[in-house]
Amino acid sequence: MSAPDGSPVGAERSVGQLFASATAEMSALVHDEIALAKAQLRQDVKRGLVGGGAFTAAGAVLIFSLPMLSFALAYGIRTWSDWNLAICFLLSFAANVVVAVVLALIGVAFSKKAKKGQGPQKVAESMKQTAGVLQNAKPHPRRPARTDGGVEAVARSTS
Repeated sequence: MSAPDGSPVGAERSVGQLFASATAEMSALVHDEIALAKAQLRQDVKRGLVGGGAFTAAGAVLIFSLPMLSFALAYGIRTWSDWNLAICFLLSFAANVVVAVVLALIGVAFSKKAKKGQGPQKVAESMKQTAGVLQNAKPHPRRPARTDGGVEAVARSTS
């Protein structure tokens, strides 16, 4: 098992090696946070596009199908019943409105999901927390200097 910089775990490493390792890990953390923000933003945009597509489909159904569907449905109702033709046209219009309302509700549902998506805000909050932790990090406290005049051995790095 080895540390990220390739040195064995538990071996004493120099300050330079520790700093390089910490820098590499911070860089990886920042890159991961950016990738997460991009992924969450992509998901929110996709939801918004689906909602917009549903609204567009609702409008297309209402505009382009009303004349043809209204005539076909009205004459079909007239054929199966002996109702007045005006009532048959009203019933066909009501059926088209119901279809458009269902598509609009689907669009509203997807739009609300896109608005609720707080992907970039979550990543920003996570990065603020990481920065707060790093600002409060303190180096390992040193032992007080010896006052009895004795010399204490200091480990030196060979790098």
